[in-house]
Amino acid sequence: MAVTTVTLIALFFTREPEASKEDPGITPEGFVPQCPNIPLSHRVDCFPDAGASKQQCEQRGCCWNPLDERNVPWCFFPVNHGYTAESVNKPRANGKCPSLCSATLTLPVSSPQISDAHKQRFEVPHEHIPVLTYQWVTCCFSLFFFVSCSSSSSYNTFRFDTTMAPLVFSDQYLQLSAKLPSHNIYGLGEHVHQNYRLDTNWRTWPIFTRDAFPNGVRNTRTHSSWFKKHSCTCTQRDCVYVNAYNVMEVVLQPAPAVTYRTIGGVLDFYILFGDTPEQVVQEFLELPWQSNCINNMPVIPPYWSLGFQLSRWNYGSLAEVKATVERNRATNMPYDIQYTDIDYMEDKKDFTYDKVKFSELPQFADYLHEKGQKYILILDPAVATSKRVGNTPYEAYDRGTAQKAWVFQSDGKTPLLGEVWPGETVFPDYTSQACIDWWVDEYERFYREIKHDALWIDMNEVANFKKGSINGCADNNLNYPPYTPRVLDEVLYSKTLCMDAKQAWGNHYDVHSLYGYSMVLATEHALQRVFGENRTLMLTRSSFPGVGKYSGHWLGDNGANWNDIKWAIPGMLEFGLFGVPYIGADICGFFDEPSEELCRRWMQVGAFYPFSRNHNAEGYKPQDPAAFGPDSLLVATSKHYLEIRYTLLPYLYTLFYKAHTTGETVVRPVMHEFFTDSNTWDVDRQFLWGKNLLITPVLDPVINRFCCLLDQMERLADRKKHVNMHLPADKLGLHIRGGAILPTQRPNVTTTYSRLNPMGLIIALDDNGQAAGELFWDDGDTRDSFFLFIFLRVLTLQGLGLALRETYVLAWDLDPVDEAYQRFDCYPEENSDEAKCKARGCIWQVRGDMDDSVPWCYFPTDYGYSVSNSQQTLSGMTVDINRNMRYRSSNRPGSPDINNLRVEIIYHKSDMLQFKIWDPTTERYEVPVELSVPATPDTDENSRLYKVQITQNPFGIQVYRKSTGTKIWDSSVPGFTFSDMFIQVSTRLASENIYGFGETEHPTYRHNLDFHTWGMFSKDQPPGYKMNCYGVHPFYMGLEDTTDAHGVLLLNSNAMDVTFQPTPALTYRTLGGILDFYMVLGPTPESVVQQYTELIGRPVLPAYWSLGFQLCRYGYVNDTEISDLYRDMKKAGIPYDVQYGDIDYMERQLDFVLSSDFSNLPALVDTMRGEGMRFIFILDPAISGNETQPYPAFERGVAADVFIKWPKELSDEIVWGKVWPDFPNVTVDESLDWDTQVELYRAFAAFPDFFRDTTAAWWRQEIKDFYDKTMKFDGLWIDMNEPASFVHGTVGGKCLGNPLLENPPYMPRKMHSILITLCMNSEQILPSGKRVKHYDVHNLYGWSHTKPTYDALLNVTGKRGIVVTRSTYPSSGKWAGHWLGDNFAAWDQLEKSIIADICGFFNPSEYELCLRWMQLGAFYPYSRNHNGKGNPRQDPVSWDERFANVSRDVLNIRYTLLPYLYTLMYEAHVKGSTVVRPLLHEFVDDKNTYGVHKQFLWGPAFLITPALAKVWTHTHTHTHTHFYIYTYISHCVFLSLFPHINLHIRGGYIIPWQKAEPNTFFSRKNPLGLIVALSDSNTTHSHTHT
Repeated sequence: MAVTTVTLIALFFTREPEASKEDPGITPEGFVPQCPNIPLSHRVDCFPDAGASKQQCEQRGCCWNPLDERNVPWCFFPVNHGYTAESVNKPRANGKCPSLCSATLTLPVSSPQISDAHKQRFEVPHEHIPVLTYQWVTCCFSLFFFVSCSSSSSYNTFRFDTTMAPLVFSDQYLQLSAKLPSHNIYGLGEHVHQNYRLDTNWRTWPIFTRDAFPNGVRNTRTHSSWFKKHSCTCTQRDCVYVNAYNVMEVVLQPAPAVTYRTIGGVLDFYILFGDTPEQVVQEFLELPWQSNCINNMPVIPPYWSLGFQLSRWNYGSLAEVKATVERNRATNMPYDIQYTDIDYMEDKKDFTYDKVKFSELPQFADYLHEKGQKYILILDPAVATSKRVGNTPYEAYDRGTAQKAWVFQSDGKTPLLGEVWPGETVFPDYTSQACIDWWVDEYERFYREIKHDALWIDMNEVANFKKGSINGCADNNLNYPPYTPRVLDEVLYSKTLCMDAKQAWGNHYDVHSLYGYSMVLATEHALQRVFGENRTLMLTRSSFPGVGKYSGHWLGDNGANWNDIKWAIPGMLEFGLFGVPYIGADICGFFDEPSEELCRRWMQVGAFYPFSRNHNAEGYKPQDPAAFGPDSLLVATSKHYLEIRYTLLPYLYTLFYKAHTTGETVVRPVMHEFFTDSNTWDVDRQFLWGKNLLITPVLDPVINRFCCLLDQMERLADRKKHVNMHLPADKLGLHIRGGAILPTQRPNVTTTYSRLNPMGLIIALDDNGQAAGELFWDDGDTRDSFFLFIFLRVLTLQGLGLALRETYVLAWDLDPVDEAYQRFDCYPEENSDEAKCKARGCIWQVRGDMDDSVPWCYFPTDYGYSVSNSQQTLSGMTVDINRNMRYRSSNRPGSPDINNLRVEIIYHKSDMLQFKIWDPTTERYEVPVELSVPATPDTDENSRLYKVQITQNPFGIQVYRKSTGTKIWDSSVPGFTFSDMFIQVSTRLASENIYGFGETEHPTYRHNLDFHTWGMFSKDQPPGYKMNCYGVHPFYMGLEDTTDAHGVLLLNSNAMDVTFQPTPALTYRTLGGILDFYMVLGPTPESVVQQYTELIGRPVLPAYWSLGFQLCRYGYVNDTEISDLYRDMKKAGIPYDVQYGDIDYMERQLDFVLSSDFSNLPALVDTMRGEGMRFIFILDPAISGNETQPYPAFERGVAADVFIKWPKELSDEIVWGKVWPDFPNVTVDESLDWDTQVELYRAFAAFPDFFRDTTAAWWRQEIKDFYDKTMKFDGLWIDMNEPASFVHGTVGGKCLGNPLLENPPYMPRKMHSILITLCMNSEQILPSGKRVKHYDVHNLYGWSHTKPTYDALLNVTGKRGIVVTRSTYPSSGKWAGHWLGDNFAAWDQLEKSIIADICGFFNPSEYELCLRWMQLGAFYPYSRNHNGKGNPRQDPVSWDERFANVSRDVLNIRYTLLPYLYTLMYEAHVKGSTVVRPLLHEFVDDKNTYGVHKQFLWGPAFLITPALAKVWTHTHTHTHTHFYIYTYISHCVFLSLFPHINLHIRGGYIIPWQKAEPNTFFSRKNPLGLIVALSDSNTTHSHTHT
């Protein structure tokens, strides 16, 4: 290892007397040049101008000594010419961008800058290079670099010695020469260097971006003034980069030495050192100060851009483009991208297309996408001034003119006019923000018209067919400087703009070579605007250091000749040095027509260009491979090597990742890997992919043997030797380095399809039998995506007896624990055994070391379905799948497997997709809940947050998040079963952070995935662990390890259960219907909820008064009890808005009939309402059918045929149940057991079928009659609508019809075979008239009950009101609120409630429990104290004065904050935001919040931390820096002294408030105020809904 020590000496200089460069005729008085006796190779030219003479030389104070050799300078510098040191500035370390003033450093870089100490000069306005701001700048006279190498002998050598010639620094001429340590020089561009190692025999290379053919020593499209040096005498490499931007030339001479001449700006050198050539490149791209200086790492291109590409200038029409596409598709050749050049435009005008010859161009991208291909189009910078066809306005030009987006003439006002392809043009000034804005806007407009996948920008040197402008250029020292470097045509403005043109960054004289770079920066903004998080590709012709961060490059308009195929390799290698690894040459040549042999050989080598594109010019024959004939040798060999390329794309993509992250080169010269072997230093007819793949092409005609160098690529005897390889017409040389592992993937015709194929490894062992490699893998599309990076090592396997040239699959057992977690349960029923298991074709394995929850019976790996046919469109996929008949039926009697299924995947929106699986031959029940999906699916692949892949066998759907590569759904696991009455599907999960599914009592908000199963079937079941309760919500949110979130809804209403396992994975089992999944992509938890509610319907906005405190009790004896309660609450001053009446108010629990014990209730309600109160009464769905007196509700219901009956083929009778209504004329003996009471006293009850429109009309009329004739009310409470029945199925217990519906082959977990609800064979009728079984729609009963109730409330009261329902299904929130049912008065129920009946419904409450619950319940959105019959009162005034006072205080806080709560409800209604919010929704980056469920937020800003255990004085909680008063993130202990509750306001938020009053009628009359909690930066934000 060599160690470099760099010593920099900073000096201040004055000029030695010297002739003025601007006035060479003046001889300095008294100056005598001291002419040295030096070797000719050490002479530095003092008169590089044309026409040097002795007189002119001596006028400059230089030495004249003519020779018979014109390359050697005749006029050269004396030793006393230049600057002398006047003072020394003591350097000190600054830690940032070491420059001329740096301290003595031991860094691999130095950065001397030479400038004018008294005058500000132009410097590169580069995003990664800070402009110096010193008041004066020191200058360097000489730099000595002392290098010590770890060799056997100690020696020192210089690296860059400027003492050989003086510094010349005048206003428009700067020159610096330096002696170099060796002739091994590489770099400088862009030119056509015939060899990678530069010729130092007096070669001059001009550097100035120019639209020129890439041949000879002329300047071309790129300005890159850095070169790399390789020492002959020690293992030390370094590079020199001059951050100059004006036109320059670089002279290499045999000393060896380099001379820089530039005509403006400053001399700003960066000198970098490395132990290897590769390290030097990395240091150029990643300096110690990283992104603050020279460069940044190259962009990682999208995976598809590594595929083969076709282009042509002037196809003539879109029909010809498609013909080209089709003939190449027909060969089955790998081929990913098709281009169109400027011929697609209308008269070659940017942002237009030819509506005659390219009329179908708006659909062209779709045409390519259908086959997995991509479309790239071109844009040039020059914008036409002429009108469009038909003399219509050219709006892009008009808008640019209005925004002053152009380069101006020297007056800074008049746009400079030139001529390019469309005729007279203006030129955008991409250094101007106005121009950038215009460019981004025009591109966005154009993309909406012509969809495409990436952008190619050309002619941005900047090219102009006129010299300077249509009016020529003024005679001044910018257009005609005192010295003009040896650029093409020897006039600076030739084929470009006048040098005195004005741009935002300065004169065009100074920024000309930055034009392409500035266009790249503007284009990057445009691409980000259009493609968002999706990676795209930019390809630019003109470049400057730093452009590789955004763009690739091609080597320009080459010729179809054998020289250009050779010279492309040095060009690619040089752009690897320049930090642009996405590089290639036009395969087969751009100009002229290639012979078949030339194009065949070029296709072979071009298959290994990083940027692999065949492109040629108009006027020549097509040269795409298929144009040579589908059976040609060219097509065969092209296909062969492209298939090898596609096989190795995972390796190539990994190299691009390494380039992106570490700066390593992709295409690499052999000397980078074998730099100690001097034979490699000039090898440039071979090249490497990374370290491990050597490409040896044939680059000359009519040969089939090639002499090449192999080093660790071949058997030992041939190493470090030139060997002859036999390379016949269809072959080139490929060698893998010993010790390498290359990742591979089976190729296909596009990367879209190849990425679906299995991956593999090529292992080439080294001499020690070892090998290693790397693999980078992500989604290939998304910017900043999450990825998989794998270090590959060899697993040593012995004694396998494998034969060479054969392919094998090796399998080995997993760790026992891991293996167990990959099992998917094949026998979820109870009482499994080996025989039952194997009868289903499954595997039985009992492991004594495993937990009992691990399945003993599990599916084989290929159990399920496989793909038989698939079709892909822009908006989704359709797939046919067949059951794997190798395995027996799922063996559930009466539920035969369905062998053939259809899958439809629909890309509804960029953040939402649907996948649906059903039997295409037999109609099956589908959920009649209408969801809000776009009328037209999304067809813009680039806008999608997700990517979907299908696995073939077993069939599975995989959904990836593009931005991270996370697989958020993966059902390609065994066990997919689809039978008539049992459907099972499993998916792997993205993480263990899963929330949702209901309605069941979960002990924590985040699910425990340790083999837990949760049933979902609506049931009159009080909350209990793993007991299915009132509603069904088959929706979950997954929080990925990357902090992104997604949500999944299974739209299925049959009885089901879900099982979690630690894989992590999830299994759904449902008893009917179809599988209809909807997925939303977030990416934040809050946006998941917003997208989900957009899908199912936004929550209803409740009446303001419904946010007040509410009281209810089942068991009021009469209306006097309610009156007394109201009086006592007013007296205690406790805020209170709503009083309820439970079924006590009814006569014998009959809907719409008032009990005589509550005869005064209507008057009491009127009084309360007159004092600002509101009243809500309860309605149950069940209607008594045993009345001896007229009961209009039942009689009108029978007349309207609203009640659920048996199917007509079984009976025309009502399906009778029993619920609360009692028989008439009986006295209930409540001392009897419950079942006896039901049998003796409960009436037969009929259940309305709320699906029917006639039922909704009947229900509305009954409610209206009660409101008009009996009692006013403000809201409705609907209960028992699961539907609940107190008998099993029907009265008498005998359900008619198919017994399998009542006792299905599989019973979801925690459900009983006999259910207290209706018979499953009962018939209901959907609004469409379709007849369905209650078996399918049972879970929708409460949902169907809710909307008619809400509509009736609005119709009857004319006001918003509120509906509260017990049974719910997705979208119920559009019409109603919900409470968590009949909970228990217990501390664990308090903790699990966070919204339930305050103080508990069942069982007597206790003082501390109820008080703590009042404190917590004061912050439930729906805040109601409610308890059951037979228990003591628990309202706030039923305890003692202290209890009443605490309740009043905490409710006063609630009422004070109601404006904020109401605003949250409004945001939920319009945006779908959550009101009560878990901490993780706001602090998703803090993973400590993922399991927090004992605290919650109101919206983003108000934190509630209740005490949830008996005799708690301390609450262990999680706090965050944003909440007053804590200053760090941690788990904290809050002092929660009884009877207080902890409340915190988040810093940076404004919360509206209003003074509390006894009810909201009065509080809303008070002034509003604001609570302002400043953030750390003393800012706030919020909003209020009025």
